Amino acid sequence: MAKTKSGAGTAAAEKKYMKPSEIVTFGIGLFGVALLTGWMPDYTTTFFADFAFKGKGFDSASFANTVSLVFGVAGFVGAICELIIGILVDRTKTKLGKVKPWIGFGAIPLAIISLLVFVAPNTASLGIASVWMFIIYSLYTAVSCAVESPSNCFGALCSPNPSERGDAISIASFLRSVGQSGGQVVIIVVGAVMKMLMGQQQFKNAEGQGLDLIISTAICALGMVIFVMIFFANNKERVPYTTEKVSLAESIKLVFTNKNLLMVSLTKLAGFGRGVYGTVSLYIAIYLLGSKGLKLALMLPMGIGTAVGMLLVKAVLKKFSTKKTYIIFCIYGASSLAILFIVSKAIGFSSSLVIPFLILNFFCGLQHGNTNVTPNIMIADCVDEMEYKTGKRQEGLAYAGFGLFSKIASAFTKYLGPFLVYTWSGYHFSQDPNVAYASQTDSTLSKFLAIYTIIPAIFVILQGVPILFYDMVGEKKEKITAALAEKRAAQAADDDSEPDVIAE
Repeated sequence: MAKTKSGAGTAAAEKKYMKPSEIVTFGIGLFGVALLTGWMPDYTTTFFADFAFKGKGFDSASFANTVSLVFGVAGFVGAICELIIGILVDRTKTKLGKVKPWIGFGAIPLAIISLLVFVAPNTASLGIASVWMFIIYSLYTAVSCAVESPSNCFGALCSPNPSERGDAISIASFLRSVGQSGGQVVIIVVGAVMKMLMGQQQFKNAEGQGLDLIISTAICALGMVIFVMIFFANNKERVPYTTEKVSLAESIKLVFTNKNLLMVSLTKLAGFGRGVYGTVSLYIAIYLLGSKGLKLALMLPMGIGTAVGMLLVKAVLKKFSTKKTYIIFCIYGASSLAILFIVSKAIGFSSSLVIPFLILNFFCGLQHGNTNVTPNIMIADCVDEMEYKTGKRQEGLAYAGFGLFSKIASAFTKYLGPFLVYTWSGYHFSQDPNVAYASQTDSTLSKFLAIYTIIPAIFVILQGVPILFYDMVGEKKEKITAALAEKRAAQAADDDSEPDVIAE
């Protein structure tokens, strides 16, 4: 018996499209991108602030304000690039697809510009130093957008089956999270090898100049290129794109008028301050836990917690909608950060703090499983909703809309984080070329802890507010998924039934 039109649509919606190896290499590609982009912001901050112009006699207050402003401006550059790249991605039509060319051909330029960030000019002029920091980091931000944004977008194109793509996004997001902590492993290994080859004193001098950061970045850049090429060679885009040209005005209108996409995007803007913990994490390791090497120990429990959190999110999503899942994890995340602050203040900043801090860091990391997975699934659902309403499938623009708000939020974070760490906390810069970090007061250490816990906790709650208005869930989502599957099945049947044209 022939299948009904509706039955064909249902079968198409449930069909598996991806090979198991593709799901793995999708994750490997995101791991590679995150291995570099997850490493760069925090270590660029400390390189600019603590190493690039050490001993040049710059006024500490002026220099601290300049560093904050550099990252703030670069963040807004990234926001503009995010929207432009999203439009260009949607206009890209190649045999390889619409996002793969951006990822594959952008990897090597990204690696090169990342290395140039750590080549500072030898100058005693604050003006020249400021211009260099503005230009080089803005350039890095623009190039990283051209690779990172399309790589995030690929999840909406890997399969037309929402369940299959959700699984693929979850696994890839997990590997991306692992990649974000990969740089911490690299710098520990690089430091250990340098110490073994150079000896303790020579290594201390090299560390004081930031040489270990430069070598570690080079290794991460090479790794990024290799892992991205593995993804590039093995993965395919399977969701057909529409051929209409989209104007800038239409693009902006789409970003700001699709309610559900707007709500998901606003989570980044409302929660921008949650990311300030990253700026202070290195200083937490150095001053509160006792060693720069403990940043790995600091971030590893959080990274493991993030990975476990992704598994928990996947389990929770089987019982609750994406909306409820997101809100549940926001409440949990804020609570866990508040507990970490209370326990740390009760114990005090001593060696006895290390183990409890690291254990609680694991539980704080669980919340990141939500922000790494759930929004990406929501955006893919928003793409379906837009196609259902307009007939146009615009993954590049949808992810660019989210990325636009993400980059604006990042701009605020990149300004706020350095401002809190270097100005509000009363941070003291090292003036000794052979000493990496100067000693700090107890007041500064207390403020470091607040930047790591209480301030992010407030923004974790705020980021959940827009999701209260998100409604691409339940029957609405099921209806749209079935309708699109039916439409594609009908189009495939029409294509099969068209007679071949024979040239005379």
